[in-house]
Amino acid sequence: MSKLGSRVFKALLWIPVVIYINDNIFSMTFIQGRSMQPALNPDTNKLKSDLVLLDKTVTGSGSKFFLKIGDVVTLYDPFRPDTILVKRIIGLPGSLITPTNNSQFPSKSPIVIPAGHCWIEGDEGFHSVDSNSFGYVPLGLIHGRVSFVLYPFSRFGFVDPKENRDLVFIF
Repeated sequence: MSKLGSRVFKALLWIPVVIYINDNIFSMTFIQGRSMQPALNPDTNKLKSDLVLLDKTVTGSGSKFFLKIGDVVTLYDPFRPDTILVKRIIGLPGSLITPTNNSQFPSKSPIVIPAGHCWIEGDEGFHSVDSNSFGYVPLGLIHGRVSFVLYPFSRFGFVDPKENRDLVFIF
C-alpha cells in the first residue's frame, strides 16, 4: 500500500470515533434567536450567532442526568420535534414553580414539577416560547448542556449559570 493510501486508511479509521464523540460527548452548534439574551447572542444583529460547545454527557437513555437549576440546555421542542430550543433550567423534579405574569396558564398558583420533568425559560421573556407557554417538559427531550462559548472570541469562556444550586441527580 502506498504512503498516501496508508494515510487515507488511517484517517478513515477515525471517522467512527469522531461520529461517536459528536453524538454522545461533545458537539458544536450556532445559537440563533434572542430568547437567551444577554447570556447568549447579546448582540441584536441577527447576522451574528454564538458558537457554543454542547456537553452531551448530561443526557442519555439509561444514564443519570447531571443537571442543576440555572444550566442552559438545548432540547427538542415538545410540539415541533424537528426544532431545537435553547433555554435555562428553572426547576427540576420536586421544584415549586410559579408561572410568570406573561404565562399562558390561567392560574398563577405554584406548580410542583413531577418526576422526570423540568421547567425551562428563556432569559429574555418577551422573545421566548418556553414552559410558560407549554408547561413542564420531559427530561428526555434535553439534547445537551451549553457549557462554553467558542465564538465570538470576545466572549470566549464558560456559560455562567444564573443560579448556583446543589447538583441534582435524577435516576
